[in-house]
Amino acid sequence: MTTDPIARVAVISTGSVVIRPEHVGPTRKNTYVWLFTSTRWTAPRPINVYVIEHRDGLVLFDTGQDRASVTDPGYFPGGLNGLIYSRLAKFEIGPTETLEAGLSGLGYDVDDVDMAVISHLHQDHIGGLPVLGDAEILISDQEWDSLGGPLPEARGLLRSHIDLHGLRWNRVTPEPLGDPGLAPFTHGHDLFGDGSLVLLPTPGHTPGSLSMLIRRPGKAPLLLVGDLTYDARLLAEGKLPGAGDKRQMRATVSEVNALREALPGLVVLAAHDPRAAGLLAEALAETTELR
Repeated sequence: MTTDPIARVAVISTGSVVIRPEHVGPTRKNTYVWLFTSTRWTAPRPINVYVIEHRDGLVLFDTGQDRASVTDPGYFPGGLNGLIYSRLAKFEIGPTETLEAGLSGLGYDVDDVDMAVISHLHQDHIGGLPVLGDAEILISDQEWDSLGGPLPEARGLLRSHIDLHGLRWNRVTPEPLGDPGLAPFTHGHDLFGDGSLVLLPTPGHTPGSLSMLIRRPGKAPLLLVGDLTYDARLLAEGKLPGAGDKRQMRATVSEVNALREALPGLVVLAAHDPRAAGLLAEALAETTELR
């Protein structure tokens, strides 16, 4: 890249969520042990959507939480699955905290969105899908295939809110990148073929979780990691959150931390890290001064 194809990187939040401290981690407890025994909640955390204005289109990374999840009593399943969801997280989403409102605050309309990359299919990342009928929706092959596995609701996948009529899904299979500057990552998907937005497989929280690397000349590289971590400081220390496949997460966290050697100054931005908006602002301010 010799010229910057990206005009803007911004973050909006579709409300807030409180979760268990063990969910943030680190914890030695089994997921279901802490889920059913924990008595504490964290302070409110954001539900971040990242907005990237590229010369070839407006891109979202994740789509946030649907306000219907706090207004529609039938949004979540009932029974044991409903109990699990109620113990896992509690949401606050006001009428001005929707994806549409957040985009409007940046000067965009939902119809301006050309592409939405979904890090994974949990309900606080797919909430904007109902209003994105004009956009291309990208998901990893492996993540989409997980919808067909047993007991999807028990695994956090609410198919009735995912597989919506009229959406244009594009399933992404990682291919060789041929870019030694991204080691240890060797496979991924270059969104526009210019190296500025690269999707990387980062399994662990879910089997098909994706992250997005943003590279701009003269600016700090950014890595949007979904729920691989809930606190970038913990990830930098190699500490894992409490939900997901620990073996996969450990390997992926190690790869992300190794990527820092290839990309000095790498800034990790998570979906629910309270510091993420500040980290992004700092990164943009610092790199602006380098121009």
